[in-house]
Amino acid sequence: MHDVEILLDDRPGSLAELGEALGNAGVSIEGGAAFVTDGRGVGHFLFEDGHVAARALEAAGLRVNTVREVVALKLRQTEPGQLGKLCRRMALAGVNIVVQYSDHANRLILVVDDMESAARVALEWSRSG
Repeated sequence: MHDVEILLDDRPGSLAELGEALGNAGVSIEGGAAFVTDGRGVGHFLFEDGHVAARALEAAGLRVNTVREVVALKLRQTEPGQLGKLCRRMALAGVNIVVQYSDHANRLILVVDDMESAARVALEWSRSG
């Protein structure tokens, strides 16, 4: 799974163009979000194959900034404080979380600066039940 960061214009129709480009290419979005801050739009969307998605977006004239692997894991929804506990473990391992969102399967998606350490923390987290 890959997170694709897309730079968007802050105007009506930008997100529609993104969705149309992906739809025309037969590429499904698995999760993500888009935001506008200080007049600049940015989207982070999850794809099974981010490189295929990036090519479709670029072919439609959209600006892809990065394609990165993600950490995907489940939190125990009935236990308050899960996000804090997991993020603390990541921090103690020296992992900086760059982006966080959820996918359509209710998994936590993390884009991180140290994939190897984050994957190790995620595996330990998953094993702890």
